[in-house]
Amino acid sequence: MPRHRSPRLGPGVGLLDRAGLAHLDGWLAFSVLGLFACSLFTLHQASGEAIARAPEQYVERQALYGVVGIVAMIAISRIDYSRFRELRVGIYTFLCASIFTVFAFGVTSRGSTQSLELPFFSFQPAELGKLLLVLALAGFVIDGARRGSEARRTVRYLALGLVPTGLVLLQDLGTSLVFGAITIAIMVVAGVRWSHLAAIGAGATALVAIVLVAMPMAGMPVLKEYQQARLTSFLSPSSTIGDAGYQQNQAKVGIGAGGTTGRGDQATQSDLGFVPERHTDFIFAVVAERYGFVGAALVLSLFALLFWRALRLMTLSKNLYGTLVAAGIAAAIIFQVFVNVGMNLGIMPITGIPLPLMSYGGSAIIATFMMIGVLQSIHIESHAGQGSPWVER
Repeated sequence: MPRHRSPRLGPGVGLLDRAGLAHLDGWLAFSVLGLFACSLFTLHQASGEAIARAPEQYVERQALYGVVGIVAMIAISRIDYSRFRELRVGIYTFLCASIFTVFAFGVTSRGSTQSLELPFFSFQPAELGKLLLVLALAGFVIDGARRGSEARRTVRYLALGLVPTGLVLLQDLGTSLVFGAITIAIMVVAGVRWSHLAAIGAGATALVAIVLVAMPMAGMPVLKEYQQARLTSFLSPSSTIGDAGYQQNQAKVGIGAGGTTGRGDQATQSDLGFVPERHTDFIFAVVAERYGFVGAALVLSLFALLFWRALRLMTLSKNLYGTLVAAGIAAAIIFQVFVNVGMNLGIMPITGIPLPLMSYGGSAIIATFMMIGVLQSIHIESHAGQGSPWVER
């Protein structure tokens, strides 16, 4: 089993080597730390008395979550990611079991039960489950690459992804969509036939049509009325200004008011609370109103840098398992950014998907940093003994 090389720490070894930081991907680290810094700065500027009457509460907690996440990232980066392949069954079992515990011991917040109340914070197993699904499903793909026909392999991969996706769907629609994106991304990189993927896409489209159109027309709605309204309000925002479309309309007003350089402390939409959930789902609207196109472009540029490094690691990985893992992690982050920003702009439905490394939330922040730690492990393994990770190869 491949393992990290552990150089002897002699007198000539620098501090970065001792801390395990010398061989990290510097550009990847720069992008995630830059996004996290933007999150803290935005939360500090936008957290007023309207947010839980505790202006610094979110900033302080977010900073603490970030420290824990960074420590976890560095620790995971020092582990050879290939070890997770051999633990795929245990990881998958833990993934499903942790989601199941929410049904038995979870706490209900805002109409949904998706977290466990721990002594210091509420933990959402589904957030960590994104990484666990990537590690386990990639391992199953490698393990079963030559077993059975192509059709059977496609069904097996899809079933392994749909089981935890279905469990999460019973708790939170947005997170289940991320699970689905991870499953499809790994299947694409694994070489599943396009005809099979087209059939899956057609089936998913038909399912959506049945849930949103056919079943309600037959008097047997699957979703609650407010859930269906949130998913469809972006199609006709002008007719739902005061109802399901209120959040998106207020977010769009704030984004438009930001202009080129932003309104700063005159950002009334976010400061006066017109934009709901401005510290979580709609934090991008806060950035765009307070700091304008310049601020929004900075955030999106940092995400673009993160995507570039993640996608590049797919080609640099020393084995197919690393390529699949990098693809799954990249898909999870890219999908969340695409949906969240689209939700803020009014071109995507409101699904409650946070903006990675920007939105407030302990489970999401820590889990995302852990994902980055796995990417760093792929980088370290692929560049072992090749010099500075800052040099483009």
